[in-house]
Amino acid sequence: MDNDKTIATLNTLTEISYDGQKGFANAAQHAKRADLKTLFAEYAAACESGLRELSEHVRTLGGTPKEGGTIGGAFRRGLTDVRVGTSSHSDQAILEECEKGEDVAKKAYADALKENLPPDIRALIESQNANVIAHHDTVRDLRDMRVASV
Repeated sequence: MDNDKTIATLNTLTEISYDGQKGFANAAQHAKRADLKTLFAEYAAACESGLRELSEHVRTLGGTPKEGGTIGGAFRRGLTDVRVGTSSHSDQAILEECEKGEDVAKKAYADALKENLPPDIRALIESQNANVIAHHDTVRDLRDMRVASV
């Protein structure tokens, strides 16, 4: 894979990580349950750390890291705000929107791993992908438990 393509792949994941960081921070702010606030804050910090790692690799390759996220990510954050404001089950709405965001992240990471990447970058993306999957699955399981208890 050429350098420009690698930078483009990393920058796509940079945008996704930004969306995750902002989305989970927004979720932590709006969640009612203390355990969800803590979980979402931890996930926001993990996304921010991943964002820094990706940006560092982009700079090492001579590129400029993307700043900001995707339009879809901004839309999901806005939708979460609306759903929380209109739902009597705001934590449930937050979990549902977080899972949707993690679905987008899972696809982006799966697509990136289809690329012919340098070994060090592949290892980084594989590691971050494992975190994305773990975050997704935890959010999904919490959403399902909440649905069962409502």
